[in-house]
Amino acid sequence: MHFLRHRRQEIELYRSLKKILGFRPRHLELYQLALRHKSQSLQREDGVLLNNERLEFLGDAVLDSLVADILFRHFDLEGEGFLTDTRSKIVKRESLNNLALSLGLDRLLLTSARTDSPRQSIFGNMFEALIAAVYLDRGYMACKRFVEKRIVGHLVDLEDVAHQEENFKSMLLEWSQHNKKKLDFMTVECDGKPSRNPVFECRIYVDDVFVSSNTGYSKKNAQQNAARLAWEKLRENPVPVAD
Repeated sequence: MHFLRHRRQEIELYRSLKKILGFRPRHLELYQLALRHKSQSLQREDGVLLNNERLEFLGDAVLDSLVADILFRHFDLEGEGFLTDTRSKIVKRESLNNLALSLGLDRLLLTSARTDSPRQSIFGNMFEALIAAVYLDRGYMACKRFVEKRIVGHLVDLEDVAHQEENFKSMLLEWSQHNKKKLDFMTVECDGKPSRNPVFECRIYVDDVFVSSNTGYSKKNAQQNAARLAWEKLRENPVPVAD
């Protein structure tokens, strides 16, 4: 009875994955692992815990490469800065989370009712793990076709994404959460003379190390201006160093 129930579950998962991916999975165990959150880890005889974290690591790198490849060919007249910014918008945690939900991956995730992971990041992490599973199962080109056919044009409009105005403060918050960094926005009102309009200065620290500062005519504006500088700086060097 247990074997039959397990077999039915495998068949149902196979059908769901085929519908999502657009092809037949060859090694179902890779996808089963991609859908397994650490809160539902399996333990091997040697004590090693099996979950989707290693696949998430690989999928993050593969997805970066795939998106860069697709953007390079789509925007053939744009420079490095434009391509880098557009890729960042597509692969940021919030975007990946939304992609996972749009594909229906949330219905397949194996997780406990209570978990110490931020809920909004779980599905984006699973999407990266799924990308790794496709890559290991079918290779780079099949993985690229999946992204092009099932993601780009269907769930992601490259032109719209490329010209979205970024919320750099939100991007920094997501980055700090994902990388387990302490992030501080220290905003103070400055002397606005001679215009007499209030001016605010925001200083941003990562793990108590100063990263950037800028001003604005509101706290929100100052934080966005400083966050833009911080994002550009951290993109080049993700480990801030005190001056």
